[in-house]
Amino acid sequence: MIKHVNGDILLSKAHAIAHGVAPNDPFAKGLAHALREQWPAMYKDFRHYCHTAHPKTGEVWSWGGAGDVRLVALFTQEDGGDHGGKPGRASVAHVNHALRALAREVRKQGYTSLALPRLATGVGGLDWNDVAPLIEQHLGDLGIPVIVYSGYHAGVAADEGLAATAAA
Repeated sequence: MIKHVNGDILLSKAHAIAHGVAPNDPFAKGLAHALREQWPAMYKDFRHYCHTAHPKTGEVWSWGGAGDVRLVALFTQEDGGDHGGKPGRASVAHVNHALRALAREVRKQGYTSLALPRLATGVGGLDWNDVAPLIEQHLGDLGIPVIVYSGYHAGVAADEGLAATAAA
């Protein structure tokens, strides 16, 4: 089930939050920056992962923190370089591969709900009309609530329809 909401994804009650990035992304803008600010250990672990694993676009990286926080980075954008250069643009092909990998990760990890923004449409530069059908195709049949944050409203908890006891 895919539900579109407006609010602050950082206040999500979903089991996991997914977001788009580039390999070696500096997390300097948008949701990635907010995640870096809220969970600095996640960003440190992300940088270490990128330096050791050299991820490619279309892949995913999962992180778990204190309090059962689960974040999934989807590599939807071209690499910005080893020294945190400006991330490249996203592509529909990269988003397609990353969403396919995300669906596998959700099943493997047993996530009970998932929240994500309008993936790759901010810094990534894609048109939502190109991305939305891919989300439906890859995440629509997971059998869990998938909450798409269509509009950002700082500090406003969205009505996700999830139990307040869920993590993240």
